[in-house]
Amino acid sequence: MAGGRLGGVTESEAVRLRPQRIRVVCWSLAAAVVVLFTLVGTGLRGPTGEGAATFQRGDQFAMIGLGVLGALVILLFTRPAVEADARGIRVRNVLGSYDLPWEVVRTVRFDRGSAWASLELHDDDLVPMLAVQAVDRERAVAGVRALRALHAAHQRQPATG
Repeated sequence: MAGGRLGGVTESEAVRLRPQRIRVVCWSLAAAVVVLFTLVGTGLRGPTGEGAATFQRGDQFAMIGLGVLGALVILLFTRPAVEADARGIRVRNVLGSYDLPWEVVRTVRFDRGSAWASLELHDDDLVPMLAVQAVDRERAVAGVRALRALHAAHQRQPATG
């Protein structure tokens, strides 16, 4: 049934998923951190107290640099993505990624109460898919259905060898 429609997805189509809500939150928070650290950094002037030490321009740049560094760490949480096609699935999480053929995947799970979907592998490992988050509601459900359709299409294909 090559090229047939299964659950709204054809076997030859690729599924690409990214989280939505967390990306908006992270970009907003990263901008706020940079602005806050910039304001604090520019406010550092004069003596530090009763001693001879004073805030220098380098201290201001260091404070702004820390804000930028903090923002970059926050933006790591926008990294998760899932791409799947008839050959397999590629999962990119905050740290690390997986490139798995459908043969090693037992099922695509999105349990009630779970924050994100996961892949259950035949060796009983669970691979979290942070790109498919419960807070994205219908978008996440549609993504899981599309992944399950691709997985089911692969399961029906005769083994080639």
